[in-house]
Amino acid sequence: MSDRSIRRAAEREALKAARKAAARQAMQQQPESPEISAARLAANRTNAQSSTGPTSTEGKAKVSLNALKTGLTGVTVLLPSDDAEAYKSHILSYENLFKPVGPEECALTQSIADLRWRLNRIPSLEMALLTIGRAELAKQDESFNQTTLTPILEMEIRRIYVKDFRNLQLQENRLARRREKEMAELKALQAQRKAQEQKDMLEAANLYVAARAQNKPFDFDSIGFEFSKDHFIQFLAQQKPAIQYQELNGTQQATA
Repeated sequence: MSDRSIRRAAEREALKAARKAAARQAMQQQPESPEISAARLAANRTNAQSSTGPTSTEGKAKVSLNALKTGLTGVTVLLPSDDAEAYKSHILSYENLFKPVGPEECALTQSIADLRWRLNRIPSLEMALLTIGRAELAKQDESFNQTTLTPILEMEIRRIYVKDFRNLQLQENRLARRREKEMAELKALQAQRKAQEQKDMLEAANLYVAARAQNKPFDFDSIGFEFSKDHFIQFLAQQKPAIQYQELNGTQQATA
């Protein structure tokens, strides 16, 4: 038997011993009564107010994991541990990409960017779970702190925390489906808006041509369209050859 096979066999035995010890410990622990007295409730509240939180690396990792779970499902998107400037840059990049117009498009763009921000957090959540799992196993066998995260060890951690990893996968699928749905909704909304803008632009251009053909002033502010005057001028510049032909043709008809 090679040295590598011996190490793997020893590792498997250590994992089995860790599982047995964890099972014995779980059997010895008695469930706490669901009822709680008023005095105890008051004491818990007092302790919670004076608590400074966990100080160990393992404790901080658990708290961080809980916060990240909240960040996947709750209304809070930017967590205290997140980089606020990176988040602002992330949102700005989506606004520059989609160039939303109006409250609905802006809301969808914000939501899509937030969904991507949450999805990008999931890999760090998985690493946090692996770190916590390794720390738990190290309580039973300190050698786990001295070895790298081998495939066997990772598989064992994923087996122990199977519900947590499955929940992450479910959340990832949920967020991805919602993002895909909102992307389609935004694209449809923008396509509808642009089609209406094109229609309104052509109508305004026809009014402009008619006014010029009759030597009348064209008052943009009085036509009542939602697009800006600068946008309309840019549209006219793109349509200049066709507009010049219409103006000439209209003038000839007016003098005939």
